[in-house]
Amino acid sequence: MMEVDLGNRDPNDINSNVKVSFEDVLAEPDGAHSCDCVWKLSYCCFNCGKNCAYRWMTFLCGMCIALSWGCEFACIAFDQIWCVTPTLRIFSIYCGSCQKFFSIVINCCMAPVCETCGLFFSRISVNHGEGGQRC
Repeated sequence: MMEVDLGNRDPNDINSNVKVSFEDVLAEPDGAHSCDCVWKLSYCCFNCGKNCAYRWMTFLCGMCIALSWGCEFACIAFDQIWCVTPTLRIFSIYCGSCQKFFSIVINCCMAPVCETCGLFFSRISVNHGEGGQRC
């Protein structure tokens, strides 16, 4: 079993859309600044609230949700390996047989008709008015 990287928990950057920091949510433009102590305490309260709530929710639900998702992806893998892939293989084999059958029918029935039409139309000549040349 591979070891879990406790430093970089999103190595593939799949949750970049939920990277939320204080500066991404609250900002005071020039001319509308609160007291420095309010701004600093707001920063601490935001981060403390966000981190505590997230840790509490993951503590209560994280392992159960991870187990549920693990089972879900196991079901998907099982379905793909044992049902979908063999079904696609069977379908591919039958389609290959149908393709050969259709090719034989076309070659036997349609090829002579197409060749006859080609010979029939190859005898057509087009004249362009008086003194025109034959094409």
